Amino acid sequence: MDLVDKNIDRHNNRPPNPNHNAALRFVLLIGVLSFFADFTYEGARSVYGPFLASLAASATVVSIVAGFGELVGYGFRLVSGRWADRTGNFWPIAIFGYFVQLLAVPALALAHNWPTAAVLIILERFGRATRNPPRDAMLSHAGSEIGFGWAFGVHEALDQFGALFGPLLVAAILAWRGSYRLAFAALLIPMTICLSMVLIARHIYPRPHDLEVQAGNVKTKGLPGTFWTYLAGAALVATGFADFPLIAYHFTRASTVPKDIVPVAYAIAMGVSGTGSLVFGRWFDRFGVVILIPLTLIASAFAPLVFLGGFWPALIGAAVWGLGMGVHESIIPAVVAPMVSSDRRASAYGLFTAGYGIFWFIGSAIMGVLYDRSVSGTVIFCVATQLAAIPLFLAVRRRTIPG
Repeated sequence: MDLVDKNIDRHNNRPPNPNHNAALRFVLLIGVLSFFADFTYEGARSVYGPFLASLAASATVVSIVAGFGELVGYGFRLVSGRWADRTGNFWPIAIFGYFVQLLAVPALALAHNWPTAAVLIILERFGRATRNPPRDAMLSHAGSEIGFGWAFGVHEALDQFGALFGPLLVAAILAWRGSYRLAFAALLIPMTICLSMVLIARHIYPRPHDLEVQAGNVKTKGLPGTFWTYLAGAALVATGFADFPLIAYHFTRASTVPKDIVPVAYAIAMGVSGTGSLVFGRWFDRFGVVILIPLTLIASAFAPLVFLGGFWPALIGAAVWGLGMGVHESIIPAVVAPMVSSDRRASAYGLFTAGYGIFWFIGSAIMGVLYDRSVSGTVIFCVATQLAAIPLFLAVRRRTIPG
C-alpha cells in the first residue's frame, strides 16, 4: 500500500469528528468566494489570446506571456508558501493575493497595447500565486476531516462553475457590443463580491487549522521520496498541457471557432472541469492516486482535437481540456496533502506548484515556437509529454513506507 493510500485508509476508518460539519461549511464558504474569484479572472482569461492578438501580438508573444504568467503564478508560490508556514499569517497573505489578483482584471479595460496588457496578465497571476498556498493549506485542514479529495473536489467544483459563468458573461458582451474593454469592466461586479466574501471568511474562520483536531497525516523531517517522484510526473503533465490563450489564438487564427464563441468553448471546459472535480475527488478518496493514470491518458487527447479538428472536434477538445484542468486543480493538490505533515503543507504546496509552474512555462514557450512552425509538431509534443508522466504516477502508486 502506498503512502497516499495508507493515509486515505486512515481517514476512512477513523470515528466521526464533531469538527466535520464546521470543516464542510468552511470548504463551502471558500468554494463560494472562489466561484466569484474565478468568475472574474477566468472570464478575462477566456479572451486573453484574442485580446492580445487584437493588440498585434504574435503567437509566440501570446504563448510566452501566458507561459511566463503561469511561471510567476506557480513559481512565486514557493515564496508565499514558506512565508505562510514561517509566519503563520495565512489569512493576511491570502487576502493580499486576492486583492492584487482581482484588481488587475478590470484594469485590462485600460490597456491599449500588448506590453501593458501583458504586465496586467502577469500581475493577475502573481496575486494568484500569493494567495493559493495559504488557501490550500487551510483547505487541507478541513480536508483531514471530510477527505482530502472531497474537500479539494467540492472547492474546485464551485471554483470552476465560476469559471463557467465568467466566460459566458464575456461572450454575451462580445456578442452584444464586440468590446473587450467593456467585458473587462463588467467583471468589477464579481470582483467586488469576492473581495467582500474573503473578508467575511476571515472573520468567521480566523483559525482554520483548528479544524484539524485529529491529524491523519504522516510526520516527516523532510519531504518524502514519493513527493519528488510525484512532482516529476506532474511536471511532465504541465509541460504538455497547453494554455487556453494559445488554444483560443488557434481558434481565431484557423477560423475553426468564431470569435464570440471562443469564451463559450472556455465555459464548456470549465463546466466539465467543475463537474468532474466532484467525481474525481470522491474517486481519489476511494481509490487513491491510481486514478490519475486513466485520467491523464484521456486528457492528453485534447491536443489533436483542438489543434487539428474543425468546429465540433474543437469544442469536444475544449471539454477534454477542461477535464484535464479539473484533474490539475483538484486531485493533483489533494495527493500532496497526505504526503506531508500539516505544519509543512503550505511550503510543500509552494514547492510543488513552483516546480509545476516552471515546467508549465517551459512547455508553453516550446509550444508557442512549435505552433509558429508546425501545428502537428505542437500536437505531438503535447501528447508525448503527458503520456510520459504515466510511468511516474505508477511508481508513486507502488511506493511503500516502512511498517
